[in-house]
Amino acid sequence: MAVFFQVLFTMFIAEMGDKTQLLMIAMTSRYKLRDIIIGTAASILALNAIAVGLGAVISELIPGWLIKIIAAVAFFYFAWSSLKQEDDEEEEAAAKVGHPIRFIFGTFFLAELGDKTQLTAIAFAANTGLQQALSVWLACSIGLFAADLVGMLVGYLLGSKMPKGFLSMLAFIIFAVFGFTTMAEGAGLLLGEGMLRWYIAVGAAAVFAVACFITWRKHGGCPNP
Repeated sequence: MAVFFQVLFTMFIAEMGDKTQLLMIAMTSRYKLRDIIIGTAASILALNAIAVGLGAVISELIPGWLIKIIAAVAFFYFAWSSLKQEDDEEEEAAAKVGHPIRFIFGTFFLAELGDKTQLTAIAFAANTGLQQALSVWLACSIGLFAADLVGMLVGYLLGSKMPKGFLSMLAFIIFAVFGFTTMAEGAGLLLGEGMLRWYIAVGAAAVFAVACFITWRKHGGCPNP
């Protein structure tokens, strides 16, 4: 039981202020709390199962730079989608087919895959052995979800206090920044720590900016505050 609470507390502290906690704040601008909870919980359980069971093998098979670049593209896409002003019927149709849950699951999964919290889970599993695998998995999952739940609540609190459109613009900024920095990290892992990685990140940001401008013109501008 001591190991359980040690792992839980460590994961909770490690996640506080992390990018995925900020993702929770951003997601509240577009999705219902129920969908965020389901998608995030499922992703956390899957991520920690990988970390405890197959994390070391996965990290050897999938290059870290590829994971980062896929995550960067996902961040840019989420930022771009924050500019779109979908009507209620479109959102309800998406909810019926489960699209929000799948999208939240995938976005969170990519953001957290290979992150420090998953590496922490791998380290705990290696140190405690197979006999404690279930306890480590549960403790990691509960600690991570509890920290991200704080992000969800902060997002909804901001949404109720701030002008209309504030969270959409906040989501756009958060995901755009994550897209740029994650692209630079991925390019750095592939090409080294020189200036070339920043050129690639700037190029990706330029393509993203063009897509955002087209969307802005098509929908008559950004969400009004």
